[in-house]
Amino acid sequence: MSCSVAIASSSPVGFSPSRLPLSCKTSPETLSLTAHLYQSDGSPSASSCGTSSPFRHRFQRPTSVLRPFSSPPSSAVDSSVSPSLADSGGKVSVLKRKRPARIDIPMGDGLCFDEPKKSDGRKEVEMDGERYSVFCKRGRKRIEMEDRYRADVDLLGDSQMSFFGIFDGHGGTNASEFASKNLGEHIIEEVRMRADEGEVEEAVRFGYLKTDAEFLKEESGGGTCCVTALLRNGDLIVSNAGDCRAVLSRCGVAEALTTDHRPSREDERDRIESLGGYVECCRGIWRLQGCLAVSRAIGDSHLKQWVIPEPETNTLAIKPECEFLILASDGLWDKVNNQEAVDIARPLCIDSDKPSLLSACKKLADLSATRGSLDDISVMIIQLKQYIRNG
Repeated sequence: MSCSVAIASSSPVGFSPSRLPLSCKTSPETLSLTAHLYQSDGSPSASSCGTSSPFRHRFQRPTSVLRPFSSPPSSAVDSSVSPSLADSGGKVSVLKRKRPARIDIPMGDGLCFDEPKKSDGRKEVEMDGERYSVFCKRGRKRIEMEDRYRADVDLLGDSQMSFFGIFDGHGGTNASEFASKNLGEHIIEEVRMRADEGEVEEAVRFGYLKTDAEFLKEESGGGTCCVTALLRNGDLIVSNAGDCRAVLSRCGVAEALTTDHRPSREDERDRIESLGGYVECCRGIWRLQGCLAVSRAIGDSHLKQWVIPEPETNTLAIKPECEFLILASDGLWDKVNNQEAVDIARPLCIDSDKPSLLSACKKLADLSATRGSLDDISVMIIQLKQYIRNG
């Protein structure tokens, strides 16, 4: 960029302006200004005369990598300038900054990345049986459904013996899939081996512990909460580990048969802290070691010191006032309370000429989703009148 500045002369003879050509060269590195003054009589100095114009002189950009420019008097030269950059003529040369060399990053054969998870395509799962119905609904922001269920009737050839379960997986489907296939079988096997009726609860406990031990051997990640119901000889044996819940309708009154295992429970928090763990509230939710919102589950090998598979079991006799049993994951119970669930399901299970347990399951799941649940929602309803003890 070149520019010329006119300076009015103080000579009394007419108006004879002097020219002050400024040659402005800009670059990311330097800004060089060169001034050429005219003689006092108005004629240009010899050093400023050029072939193109007597009034303007323009320096051409040097082709060398080093760009010279006029140095100030030696007394004004900064002592910090390296002597190697100053030539014998008093010129100071500045090295032009170059673009850095291109960096090539080699990609080794051993460098690989996991493929992103794809949806399993299952948004809803339903089953409508004679004695039970189940409906599972995938959470709105979930890639795959992690909930599973199990329903086995007429076990060991006994029409009064059945097993039902809801499994709410977290960290993937490995644990819930494994537990749904194996937990019932382990419990039934133990019950068959124990002749004493008073050992049924111990058989259920052993089934939970055995399932957890076998899953840990798989070295698979994730865990699952469970709620199970074993119906045998007119008795209802309900067990849970985690925050899945069982609710009984007794003449239309809701009765919770299980208690959620969460770090916010005082006894659970005391147990965790006595083992060297800690519980903290993260965004309004109490979590074990700052990550898991349940204190009991099958799996979760990285937290096994504090997350135990030990179930809590409740046994009661099935009487005529026992109408139906609801087994559901926390996707339902976080948005719908116990009595509300019974009130919604009862007209479709008891009062209707044609009971529709599946419709009741769907209505409860849809209500929870409408209220903002983003979790997987699994609801199972079991008719109990067929399991009432005779005599």
